[in-house]
Amino acid sequence: MHAQSIEQTLIQAYRNNPDLNAARAGVRVANEGVPAALSGYRPSVNATVTAAGQYTESASGSILGAPGADRTLRTMPRSASITATQPLFDGNRTTNTVRQADQNVLVARETLRNTEQTVLLASATSHMNVLREQAVLDLRRRNVEVLREQLRATRDRFNVGEVTRTDVALAESALQAAVAAATGAESDLANSRSVYIQQVGIAPGRLTPARTIERLLPRNLDGAVITGQSEHPAIRGARHGADAQMLQVRIAESALYPTLGLSATVTRSAEQTGPATQSFSAAVGATLTIPIFANGGRDYATIRQAKEAYGQRRIQIETAAASVRQAVMQSWAALEASRAQIQAAEVQVRAQEIAVNGIREEYKVGQRTIIDVLNATQTLTEARVALVRAQRDRVVLSYSVLAAMGRLSGSRLALRTDIYDPTVHYDQVRDLWIGVRTPDGR
Repeated sequence: MHAQSIEQTLIQAYRNNPDLNAARAGVRVANEGVPAALSGYRPSVNATVTAAGQYTESASGSILGAPGADRTLRTMPRSASITATQPLFDGNRTTNTVRQADQNVLVARETLRNTEQTVLLASATSHMNVLREQAVLDLRRRNVEVLREQLRATRDRFNVGEVTRTDVALAESALQAAVAAATGAESDLANSRSVYIQQVGIAPGRLTPARTIERLLPRNLDGAVITGQSEHPAIRGARHGADAQMLQVRIAESALYPTLGLSATVTRSAEQTGPATQSFSAAVGATLTIPIFANGGRDYATIRQAKEAYGQRRIQIETAAASVRQAVMQSWAALEASRAQIQAAEVQVRAQEIAVNGIREEYKVGQRTIIDVLNATQTLTEARVALVRAQRDRVVLSYSVLAAMGRLSGSRLALRTDIYDPTVHYDQVRDLWIGVRTPDGR
């Protein structure tokens, strides 16, 4: 089976993860808001065509004995008109709406960055979790084999009268406990594999161990905090959201300003009442609307509501900044602790291996009991498991620190795949006037 590195795992997730693809679609949706806002600057042209048929009968009574007269009238009026309107001034509503649409695009891009970080971190974590559970399962199975051999040797010694039935029972109990632990490790591995498939979209093959990405991190915690405060998409998105809400205040205030528009209409009509008659007309005019007390005061309430919403968005910036600071400090401390844990676990494993070998030799000459051997063997297994977990934690936490800083992305990790550029679609649709097909042909 072909070995799969963590980079290949991240590439698969970057290409196929549905949450990430949905966030990219969300950016494209926000991009379409810009040409929709720009339409406020553009003219509107409408054509109207009407046609009708009318039939009328009338009768008049006799006058001074003269017979009455019946009258029939058939008419077929038809008309066609084209009306064009061009807004000249709308209280800066369109200007602020366009600026707000651009801010919404930036919010969507930061949301995409945040989703990308979440997906890449989850994928790296699932990769390391599968490796960890596989390594733990191998250790548990190896421990089962060691204890099975220990039980066989204990039974042989019991048969020749060197140990008691109690020693055999202790060995059997330790073996069954190891079997149960191995079964639990199999379940943990299956669970990790299912999470991997959910995040990456494919089943994990033979995964290769991954290295930490601490080379991409600042040298100290202060640098990491400063970077997080300036670059994290949650903070930047909150700032753009506040700017968009500030523009919403100005859009609401535009309802209090006068509006000016230009309109032109061309009409051609025809009416057939015997001899056909036709007419042609054209009109051009300007309309100035000055609001005095419109909508029963609702516009004033809308303005106040928008201002309160803007204040709320400003507070959310502070909330995001505090959350990012806490995440950076927490993940940084955990990463430093994992380094110390690896060093301690390595020393413990080496020392415990020496201890186990010595206790087994002492047991053979009667200086140690079977419980000493079993306890030492179990301690060695747990020390090895702790080392595997600490090694996994260090790799995952290096990704966590980078994500907490707002720098975990496909481009910064130099993934060997096409990096999604949200500005391409924006440039394609921003100045479109007509058309229902999307740039990808749908």
